Amino acid sequence: MERLRAVWRSSTVALTERNFRLFWIGQTGSFLGDALVGVALAFAVLQLTGSAADLGLVFAAFALPRVLFTLAGGVWSDRLPRQRVMVVCDLVRAAAQAVMSTLLITGNAEIWQLIAFATVMGSAAAFFTPASIGLVPQIVSAGRLQESNALMSISQSATHIFGPLLSGLIVATIGAGWAFAIDGASFLVSAGFLMALRVPFAAPARRRTFVSELAEGWREVVSRSWVVACILTFSVSNISLGAFQVLGPLIASREMGGAAAWGVIGAGASIGGVAGGAVALRWKPDRPLIPAFLVMLLAQIELLLLVPPFPALVVAMGAFVTIASIVISNTLWDTMLQQHIPRDAISRVSSYDWMVSLVFQPLAFAAVGPFSEAVGIQETLLLCTALGLVANSVVLLVPSVRNLRRIDESIVQEPIGAEAGAGDPTDPPLATSV
Repeated sequence: MERLRAVWRSSTVALTERNFRLFWIGQTGSFLGDALVGVALAFAVLQLTGSAADLGLVFAAFALPRVLFTLAGGVWSDRLPRQRVMVVCDLVRAAAQAVMSTLLITGNAEIWQLIAFATVMGSAAAFFTPASIGLVPQIVSAGRLQESNALMSISQSATHIFGPLLSGLIVATIGAGWAFAIDGASFLVSAGFLMALRVPFAAPARRRTFVSELAEGWREVVSRSWVVACILTFSVSNISLGAFQVLGPLIASREMGGAAAWGVIGAGASIGGVAGGAVALRWKPDRPLIPAFLVMLLAQIELLLLVPPFPALVVAMGAFVTIASIVISNTLWDTMLQQHIPRDAISRVSSYDWMVSLVFQPLAFAAVGPFSEAVGIQETLLLCTALGLVANSVVLLVPSVRNLRRIDESIVQEPIGAEAGAGDPTDPPLATSV
């Protein structure tokens, strides 16, 4: 037991740093509110129309602005203090939640309002996410990057263990609107802790046009073949896994008992996220992208378990494996970006990552419902499973993906390639730095 406590203390040392501790507390509060909304949103749509196609449209309305605006989010997150960008996003989302919760509680909500709400939330996320990924290297020591990313994943997953169960209870008793109200309050908590951070801001040496700064970010992406290959793979994977988000609630509603069953599945996924984060806290492979994509082959299991479908508890176990795999993969990926991309460009590179990763997701969300009605739910799930397996296998054929190495964080203070236009970090001259 003492050994376990020692391991935990060594894995959570990033929390001894004031800025990261405040950031982690604030984001954990926000994650707690978010944990309620997934189930509430799905069943709010189903209660209004009972249509998988409408549910897909709401998800598409959230995903599409992230594709359209994430590049702008990356540019402005590299231009302005990132914490300021994030505070504004939190305040916008708090206001949107206040309006939506009021409409739902008073019984005046309509499907178009849920679509509009999802659009606002997706737009704010398009700015918040690149800023968040760029902020972490500013508020934690270089040697604690992976631990910080893993701790964020653990807190997000931990709040989702009981959140979906609680949300299912709220939906079944007092209504989905109250889950939205709690989430709105959690964004205010996040904004408060972000404003308490002490982060020095180094303004760009010179302000370029928006297009010029966007082009600089693009050059940082295409000069690294491993970045290009990975984000294309994420794009295909998100199409595959999107089917679970659209068809899962529908199957749970028709064949598993409704919101409570979907809450159990969500809780299983969240426990998997905690387990995946715990693994990522300690596991530091020399060539991180190889295991990052190998574990993603396991992520397709939740789709397969919906095919018969299996009982909710079995599907929850599959969701455990899926989310554990995703958390491990994402932690390794985020750490590689933060290590190998110049700090003043990381938000722009991250925005390209998110844009390409999500570019087909709105179409997939909108199309999965009608497609499944045309060819069958089981056939759709099997097709999406095959798509995910192929994508995460083929990417490992790219040499720069296999050969990218972890930087020794104990001796490196700045990311490799700090000068503009640096070449692929897997080239031999840079290998000596690893």
